[in-house]
Amino acid sequence: MQGLPSDSFPAGPCPPDLPEPWRLVLAAQLAADERVLGWLRTDLDAHLRYGDGLVVLTDRRWLACAADAQASRSWPLRPDLEAKLQDHAGVGSLELADGHARLSRWRYTLERQPEAQRLAAAWQALREPTSSGAPHDAPAVGPAPAAPRASSLFRLWRFARPYGRQLAAGLVLTLAATAASLVPPYLTMPLMDDVLIPFQNGVPIDYHLVTLYLGGLLASSVLAWGLGWARSAILAWVSERIGADLRTATYQHLQQLSLQYFGGKRTGDLIARIGSESDRICLFLSLHLLDFATDVLMIAMTAAVLLTIDPLLALATLAPLPLILWMIHWVRDRLRHGFEKADRVWSEITNVLADTIPGIRVVKAFAQERREVARFREANDRNLAINDRVNALWSLFTPTVTLLTELGLLVVWIFGIWLVSKGSITVGVLTAFLAYISRFYVRLDSMSRIVSTTQRAAAGAKRIFDILDHVSSVPEPATPHRAEHIQGRIELSHVSFRYGSRTVIHDLSLDIAPGEMVGLVGHSGSGKSTLVNLICRFYDVSGGAIRLDGTDIRRYATADYRRRIGLVLQEPFLFYGTVAENIAYGRPDATHAEIVAAARAAHAHEFILRLPHGYDSLVGERGQALSGGERQRISIARALLIDPPILILDEATSSVDTTTENEIQKALDNLVRGRTTISIAHRLSTLREADRLVVMDRGRIVEIGRHEELLARDGAYARLHRAQQQDQSPADPPWDEADDDTDEALDAS
Repeated sequence: MQGLPSDSFPAGPCPPDLPEPWRLVLAAQLAADERVLGWLRTDLDAHLRYGDGLVVLTDRRWLACAADAQASRSWPLRPDLEAKLQDHAGVGSLELADGHARLSRWRYTLERQPEAQRLAAAWQALREPTSSGAPHDAPAVGPAPAAPRASSLFRLWRFARPYGRQLAAGLVLTLAATAASLVPPYLTMPLMDDVLIPFQNGVPIDYHLVTLYLGGLLASSVLAWGLGWARSAILAWVSERIGADLRTATYQHLQQLSLQYFGGKRTGDLIARIGSESDRICLFLSLHLLDFATDVLMIAMTAAVLLTIDPLLALATLAPLPLILWMIHWVRDRLRHGFEKADRVWSEITNVLADTIPGIRVVKAFAQERREVARFREANDRNLAINDRVNALWSLFTPTVTLLTELGLLVVWIFGIWLVSKGSITVGVLTAFLAYISRFYVRLDSMSRIVSTTQRAAAGAKRIFDILDHVSSVPEPATPHRAEHIQGRIELSHVSFRYGSRTVIHDLSLDIAPGEMVGLVGHSGSGKSTLVNLICRFYDVSGGAIRLDGTDIRRYATADYRRRIGLVLQEPFLFYGTVAENIAYGRPDATHAEIVAAARAAHAHEFILRLPHGYDSLVGERGQALSGGERQRISIARALLIDPPILILDEATSSVDTTTENEIQKALDNLVRGRTTISIAHRLSTLREADRLVVMDRGRIVEIGRHEELLARDGAYARLHRAQQQDQSPADPPWDEADDDTDEALDAS
């Protein structure tokens, strides 16, 4: 096991930023010269009950401490040790294992995830020390992400290809503008040698010659300005369209990904990628890339001109160039790590905003404003710390390059004066050299500054291509079968489904006839919602098949298939807009009469007319201007309007009062008529009219029948019914079973 440099972590056994109670506990466990590299305060025990603990990584061992300091365990560091972070459904775990077995596992809520990530970074650094000495920060859970490279920017060519002609024109204009800008220094040589110096020696000024040279200076300057303006306008036009196409392609690809992808992502992170990252790339393409290309051309063409005028003086002029290029390379390698970390931390800030702004009612209801401000401040402080380290490096690099360019000018003066004194060159040649070298080093300094923006853009491009490279787990068929004249027969044949290595649905078979209403019942976690997600093809089955009218649903185009399904959720989601727009969401071309008819059938017409602007009333973000029952009836009207042959009701009445439930039930009676319906409900009374009830337990069907039949069997359904009648829930499984299930779930993540 390799160690870290002695200055990689603060000295002393107890880190100062560890909370005081744990510092006292840790002080009793550590040797005087033992160095703490990282720690994690766990807040869950093996049974996922709240309990405090501390896991510490030192330069000698892994150490686990209890809050009472009475029980502790340690594992000496050795090459075969492995530490792995996982998270699943809001629960994180840290597992320590060797080559033979798992040694221990600690669990924590994702509130402690930053500590876990910093601990993972310390472990990674301990196992694989970096030669650069660059600071380490917390990686995302799991393997550390690859550092962004400038090669990510080359992948943008697929978006630039449609604008190839404009780019070619911009390149030609750049060449021409650069060449025109090199003319004025060249004309200073004859001005000095043929006009000014002879005049000082008593020769009269040739005004015709002066006019010719000054006219050339003016013409080249005006030409360079015009070409530069045309170049900037064309390339800015192209870059804006590349940025717009990039945003559209990323959002379009995001819409095509399965729910499995979104289950592991934060809303704020995705918003930041599509918004700020694409803007950063667009700014790079429109400004900095153009400047970079101009700088490279200017440096190359200036070097060629200098070598043409006087090779010996040119070599002296270019002497600092290799050192500057090496510094650019050295700084680039460190900046790209820093900017990637800064982007991840910025996503944390966006995530806090995406959580708290939509949930501001809950924040205020529980008086947690200070807590949320503290969360934001913590993320903001991490962003500040990372940017401080990047800025410290950059603030050293920039003056160093400037110093080297000044030294280069000094070398030109010294060597040039010596050559003039020897008669090897004229004063005009030296003057031209100084003019050219000033431009040369200005461009070199400018090019070095672009390193920062290039690495920022590369980091943004990498994060966007992380989305574009992700392949949906629900693929489209190569030759889709058209979903026409759907009768609504659903057949589930030996269906199985796994989350990772955990099987959730086990060899399930069920045949639902057209127009039949089937109720899915069972305790929480029995697989009801998973089964509905499979039928909607939000996920694909791991084994077996689901058929619609005898055709495997994987043969249908996903959008074509889902248009045949009406979905009413427990928590209906309404978009910001009017009532009419939300009802017509599935059919934007619906007429006003059709919208009103759907609202009447959903028993929503009366309360809509009582709104200030009727069907044109704004519902607010996520429908906050309406009550829960009103939102639900609008969602039912939305499902009615598309007239689907298949209807899925997922706890459509579980979160409303009895009066509202009766209103919603009337709307549902209109909705289910003549449709194949699958309904999930915890209130068993709402399913008494179902043609069949399917009782599920642990991903399997245990009973099928009508309400009265299942009660007479006195089986699983009867027990559920009695428990509900007594206003009780079925007993939870013993802790050892629950822990086994939790282990499987965490292993599967």
